[in-house]
Amino acid sequence: MPDVRLASPQGRWILLTTVLGSSMALLDSTVVNVALPRIGRDLDADLAALQWTVNAYMVTLAGLILLGGALGDRFGRRKVFVVGVVWFAVASLLCGIAPDAGVLIAARALQGVGGALLTPGSLALIQASFHPDDRGRAVGLWSGFGGIGAAVGPFVGGWLVDGPGWRWVFLLNVPLALLCVPVALRHVPESGDVRAHGRFDVLGAVLGAVALALVTYALIEAGAGGAVAVVSAVAGVAAAVAFVVVERRRAEPMMPPDIFASRQFTAVNLVTLCVYAALGGFFFLAALQLQVVVGYSALAAGTALLPTTVLMLLLSARSGELADRIGPRVPLTVGPLLCAAGMLLMLRVGPGASYPADVLPALVVLGLGMVTLVAPLTATVLGSVDVARAGLASGINNAAARAAGLVAVAALPLLAGMGEEAYRTPGAFDAAFGRAMGWCAGVLVVGASVAVAVVRRPPAGCKRPECLRQGGVGAPPLEGEPVRKRLR
Repeated sequence: MPDVRLASPQGRWILLTTVLGSSMALLDSTVVNVALPRIGRDLDADLAALQWTVNAYMVTLAGLILLGGALGDRFGRRKVFVVGVVWFAVASLLCGIAPDAGVLIAARALQGVGGALLTPGSLALIQASFHPDDRGRAVGLWSGFGGIGAAVGPFVGGWLVDGPGWRWVFLLNVPLALLCVPVALRHVPESGDVRAHGRFDVLGAVLGAVALALVTYALIEAGAGGAVAVVSAVAGVAAAVAFVVVERRRAEPMMPPDIFASRQFTAVNLVTLCVYAALGGFFFLAALQLQVVVGYSALAAGTALLPTTVLMLLLSARSGELADRIGPRVPLTVGPLLCAAGMLLMLRVGPGASYPADVLPALVVLGLGMVTLVAPLTATVLGSVDVARAGLASGINNAAARAAGLVAVAALPLLAGMGEEAYRTPGAFDAAFGRAMGWCAGVLVVGASVAVAVVRRPPAGCKRPECLRQGGVGAPPLEGEPVRKRLR
């Protein structure tokens, strides 16, 4: 039975460690978009290279995050968490000194591997370390501080880009790691899952990541045409089919196919794919639109996007309480529709746009939509499977959201007709941005339609989310298995 009390010095050190570790990955996912125009100019990179700067990280993170959680259960959560922090920091250093776009993209892929190791471990360390009476408050503080980090991330990123330079967006992770690792080794107790056994599904993880990478490459290269895009697409589909076959035949697969026998679980993941595809595409393009077309500095663009995160941080817990009373179908229907309305309001954001009259209303409506749907989405995912599989269900949902975001970043410029140099031409980018917002709104309407048709109230007594305050916009929060059951 874990027995560390939150009020003890060790409890405060554990909380600090997990906040620092999760903040590294969370900050990185929110600030890089703001730095993209400056990265493109300094490295003479085209739009495809900027897409890969985002997606190389997302491919390895989404493909390996389930494996990262399993490694922590088997070999020790603290050990894998520390390895992830060190790996992430070294990859961040490589990003910060990258001489060209190719090296930056490769380093971003390595960064995603580190993120897949440390991200599942942050909450798991809290669950495994704190006394049951203190665990809820510890998780609340962890998610609250993480939300604050997500809120200040774009601001700090913009300040770094306009001041010391975009490289410091990555180099900032190094001192954070130098603080985090010694504290973790000294103050965080080791823990694992005594039930963890058997072989790891490494083949499944590799096939999943390869399929995502090839499909993403095909979408990014499709605008230029040629046989390479076609071959990549075919190979990506083949890898995806192989992934499904492997998962069906494994004794202990990374993603057990039978979990999708739950109609509710499948439906909520479809809603997740729609919502986070639209959000991933939006935040990638909105940061460029504000700088390339409206003329904002990186700092101004990062600050301009804060309302969505602030609204989620302040109101997500209340949204979860409302969903408990009325059920998830209404929030998961209304939320995507509000997000769609916010993206359509972004059509007013063009040359000479006013922040109070044009930008802010769109972001407030979008933020209210995200507040409405994120907490109920997590609760419904956890409630749609057996309690013993809640951690797995949350991991699959988180990976699905990240995969949807990376596919959207690859596909939206193609669907919107953005050329390789579009982000260097304000008029062309503005026109394509408008078309992209139409696509995003359409995908959100599809998600709302799935929710109203299929989603129902979970049964009484199902597992509830522990992360009640959510500030991140890249994916739903990861939730772990109930530690009390595992350690008895």
